[in-house]
Amino acid sequence: MFKAKGLLLQLVCTLLFAVCAPPVSAQIRGIVVDAADGFGVSYANISLDGNQGNVMADGEGRFTLPRRTVHKLVVTSMGYDKLTVSVSAGTDTLTIRLRESANALSEVTVKSKRRRYRRKNNPAVELMRRVIARHKETRLQERPYYEYTKYQKITLSENNVDTVKKKRKPWFKAQLEPSPFDSTRLILPVSYTEQITRHLWRRDPKRSLDIIEGTRSAGVNKLFQTGETLNTLLKEVFQDVDINNDYVRLLQYPFPSPIGKAAIAFYHFSIADTLELDGDSVYHMVFYPANQQDFGFQGEMFITKDSDLQVKSCILNIPKKSDINFVDRMRITQRFSRLEGGGWALTDDDMTAEATVLPFQPKTVVTRSTRLTEFNFDPIDDKELRGKAPQREEPSARIRSDMYWNARRPLPLSTGEDNMDYFVYRLTKSKNFGWLSILAKMVLENYVETGKPGSSDYFDFGPVTTLVSHNFIDDYRLRLSGRTMADLSSHLFWNGFVACGTGSHEWYYGSEVTFSLNRKEKSPFEFPMRNLTFESTRDLMSPADKYLTNNKDNIFESFRTQSVRQMYFFNRQRLEFIWENDWGLSYRAALQTERDRTAGDLHFMPLDGTPEVMSLRTTELQAVLRFNPHQTYINTKQRRWPVNFDSPDIQLTHSTAVKGFLGGEYRSNMTELDIYRRQWLGSWGYINFHVIGRAQWNKVPFPLLCMPPVSLTYFMDANDKTFNLMRNMEFLNDRYVFWSAMWNLNGKLFNRLPLIKKLKWRESIGIKGMWGHLTSKNNTYLNPGDSRLFAFPEESNVMSNQPYWEATFGIHNIFKFFGVDYVRRLTYRDMPNADHWGLRFSFMMSF
Repeated sequence: MFKAKGLLLQLVCTLLFAVCAPPVSAQIRGIVVDAADGFGVSYANISLDGNQGNVMADGEGRFTLPRRTVHKLVVTSMGYDKLTVSVSAGTDTLTIRLRESANALSEVTVKSKRRRYRRKNNPAVELMRRVIARHKETRLQERPYYEYTKYQKITLSENNVDTVKKKRKPWFKAQLEPSPFDSTRLILPVSYTEQITRHLWRRDPKRSLDIIEGTRSAGVNKLFQTGETLNTLLKEVFQDVDINNDYVRLLQYPFPSPIGKAAIAFYHFSIADTLELDGDSVYHMVFYPANQQDFGFQGEMFITKDSDLQVKSCILNIPKKSDINFVDRMRITQRFSRLEGGGWALTDDDMTAEATVLPFQPKTVVTRSTRLTEFNFDPIDDKELRGKAPQREEPSARIRSDMYWNARRPLPLSTGEDNMDYFVYRLTKSKNFGWLSILAKMVLENYVETGKPGSSDYFDFGPVTTLVSHNFIDDYRLRLSGRTMADLSSHLFWNGFVACGTGSHEWYYGSEVTFSLNRKEKSPFEFPMRNLTFESTRDLMSPADKYLTNNKDNIFESFRTQSVRQMYFFNRQRLEFIWENDWGLSYRAALQTERDRTAGDLHFMPLDGTPEVMSLRTTELQAVLRFNPHQTYINTKQRRWPVNFDSPDIQLTHSTAVKGFLGGEYRSNMTELDIYRRQWLGSWGYINFHVIGRAQWNKVPFPLLCMPPVSLTYFMDANDKTFNLMRNMEFLNDRYVFWSAMWNLNGKLFNRLPLIKKLKWRESIGIKGMWGHLTSKNNTYLNPGDSRLFAFPEESNVMSNQPYWEATFGIHNIFKFFGVDYVRRLTYRDMPNADHWGLRFSFMMSF
């Protein structure tokens, strides 16, 4: 049925084309399509009458021919068998169907190895060296100023929708469209976002700014309070492709550009043909990765034969054998145009990707359409480039009228996109939609909304995963928590909890009120945060809980690698102000008073022999300065998560405890410097570097010393900032430096092992270390009888001059979701109850 519809659609399109085309009797119009799926073959080459002339099809496979008495056409395209077609004099329209070659590009690598591809004395390589050298001289960034208008639309659709089996409603069927990969199949657009941006550039001093003039989205993502997460992820994962850069960041990985500095070493090039393309004589260049499992492109480029040697058009695909997860197919088509006054610039950029997250789920199709227009190279007023933020949004950008979009949109909306609001409305009225929506939000967002689907939501219960947990003191712990949302107030927020321990019979509470100086869409932690927060909490924790990534009451954090018996009750009041700049610099200031009371096996025993101290009270002033430029976040109900880990992160913190102020019993000064950097190694993956230094400058009891960063769970720390085999408070220092280097090779070694490479596993190697020192003033063994110091816990030690080391070897990407790491302790192996090795697990999704 679908094939019949597809053929009928092609026939109708052909008839409409013939009817609507101007009556030019001197031309024949045609299209080259894939015989298997009916999709147009981009930039196919049509040779007329024995190479008497060449014509190239456009990006959709369409072409025109001069009318003659008889045509004999030879049609070729990379990956397809050559086809010879005879055309009679009376032909007006022509459809040419090419069949995929048995020697398609995906198989070229094997044959090229047998021919021993050589770079030396290779005409294609020599040509590419000239292209690479030339393009750096003609980039837009070499001009003093430039600006252009950018329109971009990203659409998410469900692929291969069955309309017969499930007896779809008429309003559902009206939403369906032909697939861009296979016109005989149907897709269901479920969301789209479009944006118009004015891009400004100044070379000296260097400044780049995007001014968002209009933005809007529609679709099922609007049914979720964190639905903008989808748009943020799609923009981050399917970023703009600029082959003029040495590396193209796509799917959160750097792909070597075919005209970048690493192109000659990474790709194999060959000249397929020379032909005419839109009035320019061009080289038809074919390229593919030397190892097709590496993260790179295969495709075609059309390079002008003049002195410019500019890429006029290119087609980028991901090899079928690529080690990339979830993305089954991807095609990027770009067209560059000659600008007035000379030079070239990208004007058309279209991407289509087909992805599968889980085998039992339907595939999704992501399409991204980008158009760059209105280029201008006049000087730009400095007032327009004020500030340091890379992006600015006009106040009216989110409330643009339909008239504005109809006038400014260079590409029309498809039927499904134009019908999106009505589709979502009918979807919300479907049977059982309410219950299914609540269940989906509980799983995806970990919260239960009190508002009806599609209506305002003022209060949420959650996180759901903290309802029940377990620890040594409480036995089982029951907790009920919730928070207000921006629909109640976009500036004033509250969240809190109440909990009780079934074994301890203790009651706990937490209450936090936040006033945001800037208006929030959903939650107070949205970027940029400019918040004043007051917190009052009575709760229970262990010293190592401060290093947890997740909520300490999360049920999954109850499973520990060792028994945690040293705990304390705390009563804390904290007033905090945070200000984040748009360009990555943030400031934080806080005043905190806290009383800690011992619980379990934790004791505060003064060295002078006086009775045990049951609690201690501190009052601290804290200042934090952080620099994390160009970071992108997604907002969940619980917190925001960074998306881009390529930007450096530097944080300096100083805390001062004041004795005698608000009941403070001790004086201390703690300084911490935290530095993170990711270094990409091309096709060899990346290394994450962490360096953390902490120093306690005063004489203090051991609870105020520098606690080592320890993880007591079976899960690897996603930030690589904790030890996995060190025990809780195993070493106590007032100075230490922590470092880690985690190398993710992206399967570079596994991809070269027979059989193993089919599993698409990825390897990682890591090393973590710490050097610590305890000065004599805080060393309990050197200060017997000192009333200001407490005896160290029984299993705590003083480090020698030898650093502590752990090494890890991990196998990740198991079933595309899981990872297993073998961790080995390299030093201090003779310490009591020390674990020499262990297995840790991780759950993550990466391309």
